Amino acid sequence: MHHSPTKSLLFLMSTVCICSSHSAVSQLRFSTFLDPKHQTYLRWDYDDELAIMTFEFQAQSTGWVAFGFTINKEILGADFVIGGVLPDGNIYFSDWHGVNENTILEDERQDYELLSLTQDATSTTLAFRRPFRTCDEHDLDITGDTLRLMAAFGTNDTIDFFKGKIIHRSLFLMLVVTNAELKQPSTYHVYDLKLNDFPIPEDETTYACTFLPLPIVKTKHHIYKFEPIITPRNITAVHHILVYACGNGSVLPSGVSDCYGADPDFSLCSQIVAGWAVGGGSYMFPDEAGYSLGTPIDPQWVRLEIHYSNFDLIPDLIDNSGLRLFYTTELRPYDMGVLHTGILTFPIHFIPPQADSFMSYGFCNTSRFHEINGSPVPDMHVFGYLLHTHLAGRGLRGVQYRNGKQLRVLCEDNKYDFNLQETRDLKKTIIFKPGDEFLVECNYQTIDRTDTVFGGPSTLNEMCLLFLFYYPRNNISSCLGLPDIQYVANQLGQEANDPTEGMMAINSVQWNNETIKKAEKACKEAPQIVNIKTIDEVMVNETGFIRDIEVPEPAPCKLSPRDVITTPQPPYLHTKYKAIPDVVSKTVSTS
Repeated sequence: MHHSPTKSLLFLMSTVCICSSHSAVSQLRFSTFLDPKHQTYLRWDYDDELAIMTFEFQAQSTGWVAFGFTINKEILGADFVIGGVLPDGNIYFSDWHGVNENTILEDERQDYELLSLTQDATSTTLAFRRPFRTCDEHDLDITGDTLRLMAAFGTNDTIDFFKGKIIHRSLFLMLVVTNAELKQPSTYHVYDLKLNDFPIPEDETTYACTFLPLPIVKTKHHIYKFEPIITPRNITAVHHILVYACGNGSVLPSGVSDCYGADPDFSLCSQIVAGWAVGGGSYMFPDEAGYSLGTPIDPQWVRLEIHYSNFDLIPDLIDNSGLRLFYTTELRPYDMGVLHTGILTFPIHFIPPQADSFMSYGFCNTSRFHEINGSPVPDMHVFGYLLHTHLAGRGLRGVQYRNGKQLRVLCEDNKYDFNLQETRDLKKTIIFKPGDEFLVECNYQTIDRTDTVFGGPSTLNEMCLLFLFYYPRNNISSCLGLPDIQYVANQLGQEANDPTEGMMAINSVQWNNETIKKAEKACKEAPQIVNIKTIDEVMVNETGFIRDIEVPEPAPCKLSPRDVITTPQPPYLHTKYKAIPDVVSKTVSTS
């Protein structure tokens, strides 16, 4: 039975007022505001061994408040808690799910455990925890993917959910470390790499490049952090910023020009130093690594690349965006580098239209790394990564192989959000040996496209890239794969005698479910051409084949935090309360 929102739904849980926060809550390391007006604030942390996450959610409301997870911002399938403090001091708290766009229902099984619930004159604070996986059909798993969070609150304790303020935010919860936990140098310098008063064209896609010197220092320094500088008015137009190191023998042009236009010199330099994309923030390297400046073998110049997506064709935008580098004489043990992997951005990479899911693969075969590096390449200690696709991307995965066998899924995001592209730390440093293979898999959805999507620079084109942050640095800039397009075209029944004909043939394919699946299979089975490049623009081609990916089984379910936590708990946590009395309806509906 659905109740009208005018009926008061006061959910009494217990006569005990929980006024003290549990000690675990005071140690939560991670925090963020969930909305631009700073009305909702989240703190959280997790225990990998127990597979439990603890949250403290605060909303500027003295009525009901709610926090949880959604699938693509939909109420259908959402998983969340609702709680609050009644005027008489009693509290209510329980686990709910979304039934459809206008009905929510209390879960029969309660999997969120309340730690504290307090209220002051302006805000309500809930602290609670739950297992990563409960296997309740109404709970969403907490994973290492980008999760879609939902926060909501009302003006009083009548839970009129659909008339409350509802906030959505994409967030990566499995953070590894906070800046406060990292080593901060006692002295440092700041250096800005940016464009000066650049007029952003009234075009959907612009790539602006210029060459800039790195700081001139007489002794060795380490860059230990970078952060974006975005001209506030242009926040929606700046899509990504990349800084590429140039070989010291390079002859570089002056001025600002199209990176990939008529003058090929503006695409020189391909070894990434730092990068930022939509939704990202600052990034501080781990204590053991920094980017070296000031020695004879260190780069002295960089190419600054800024990609603008001025989809609204806004006129008269002047830009001064770029990256700010923080550097210090307090050296770290290792010099770090970035390896650019994935699919070579080129129209050979294609995704059919109207595909609910289409997998693309880029392969890196490192067998010639020693040869083109000019000296043996030491083991690469990978500590961080940045994933990048454009608007059709739905997920990415990086897989490491050794001696022909899968070693591990090194990093992945199965719920990729184009608007949250940030450099992320691995939970532990991974050893990448020369001779290992690395596969990048990208999952795309093109239901909203009517034409074939090709790899390319525009936001409406696609990319499939994975940047690996590692130490100690070597001379290899990139290791990118492409399928043999001639093979793919032939598998799709098209005549093609060379790569150019292969690319043209793809445009002749009549796309339907059958040809989409056939194309995906052909791209996976095709020989891969692997392009490897060094900081000095030395290029070699390797070959390889896409290996199968073994996806690990998900971790087992946990029934309740109480089942796995043995540390002493405050007495109220052992109370066998009912979250909501039987006399109250457990459905909230707009109908």
